[in-house]
Amino acid sequence: MKGIILAGGKGTRLYPSTISVSKQLLTIYDKPLIYYPLSVLLLAGIKDILVISTPDDTPNYRKLLGDGSRIGIHIEYKVQDKPRGLADAFILGEDFIGNDSVCLVLGDNVFYGQGLSTYLRTAMAQVENGGATVFGYPVANPREFGVVEFDKNNKVISIQEKPAEPKSNYAVLGLYFYDNKVVDMAKKVEPSARGEIEITSINNRYLSEGKLNVILMGRGMAWLDTGSPKRMLKAAEFVQSVQDMQGFYISCIEEIAWRRGFITTEQLKKLGEEMKMTEYGQYIMKLAEDSQ
Repeated sequence: MKGIILAGGKGTRLYPSTISVSKQLLTIYDKPLIYYPLSVLLLAGIKDILVISTPDDTPNYRKLLGDGSRIGIHIEYKVQDKPRGLADAFILGEDFIGNDSVCLVLGDNVFYGQGLSTYLRTAMAQVENGGATVFGYPVANPREFGVVEFDKNNKVISIQEKPAEPKSNYAVLGLYFYDNKVVDMAKKVEPSARGEIEITSINNRYLSEGKLNVILMGRGMAWLDTGSPKRMLKAAEFVQSVQDMQGFYISCIEEIAWRRGFITTEQLKKLGEEMKMTEYGQYIMKLAEDSQ
């Protein structure tokens, strides 16, 4: 399975902070925002990853992440010259995806919870049998999201994009798993009224064919949307609180790569030494030292 991180857009809701820098390069407590969705792909065991961003910002992602080899993965980059909708990621990434299934994660989503790896494994297994899997999460303000509608047997019957009258309080998260048919589907989607290729159109296509799975995340999971300054701050406070209380770091990509066997303990230690003046680097060094 291949992975795509969509980190484009102008981040206008965060102006002036994002006038000169991509939103996904801003810091959520102690690490760049893009580390959080990248960590999700690593937890899923996905090692081939495509980062899609703007012409101005792509060089900065290259500078931050390189080709991925420092953490034992492979990263490629693709430029999206202007926002054309989430589903455009599959068209831009057609050559990268090849004949594989694919996971798309939005670059500004933060996920955390003990059951996350289990959710990811379930989604991957479902997609290997064909179809698509998306995630539903209860929110207080469903009008701001794509919303899942259920029948009395909890079977999904529709997904509506930012409905005026939501049929449930379950939002569709920015994490999607698809079989290889998604590329052709994306090419056939007609632009919406706002001129974008909507991901909801693809999800409804899979739904109409009876091939859409929806996994509902419960109270044990945290999903943080970082679409405004207040939400950015809340996400940072959440990360700080968990890390200070538990002593474990959230979305430390070096640690995840090490625990997944992508890099050795010696490589982990070296990565920590490169950042030894920071608590982040010291945490990585301690992981390596404690394991020896």
